[in-house]
Amino acid sequence: MLKEFKEFAMRGNVIDLAVGIIIGAAFTTVVNSLVKDIIMPPIGFIMNGIDFSNFFIVLKGDSYPSLKAAQDAGAVTINYGIFINAVINFLIVAFAVFLLVKQVNVFRKKAAEEPPAAPTKSEALLMEIRDALKQGR
Repeated sequence: MLKEFKEFAMRGNVIDLAVGIIIGAAFTTVVNSLVKDIIMPPIGFIMNGIDFSNFFIVLKGDSYPSLKAAQDAGAVTINYGIFINAVINFLIVAFAVFLLVKQVNVFRKKAAEEPPAAPTKSEALLMEIRDALKQGR
């Protein structure tokens, strides 16, 4: 059983998947920072200092000045500001993946359009020998 697991784990697809997951997790951290630290502050500034992460509706409990205060008090809230941030994160990740796939397709198209390399001298000689043998039969 251990041998079978080792064979399974060492397949190329499993290793590729593991690398993809690790890179994806790192990419998510970068995108979260981009949204939280770069994109949202100017949007908040344009909207007179509004912080999306503090947009919430209290379903049960008193009024609270911030989401943290409401959560600390145990209030039941709908955190739609955090949802807005998650949607923006998703759109940025989707756009980045789109650009990546688009670039990969450009590389594939260029590779498909390139003419095959000219045969080397030894390959050309072997083709001549092959053709001569075919004619001799």
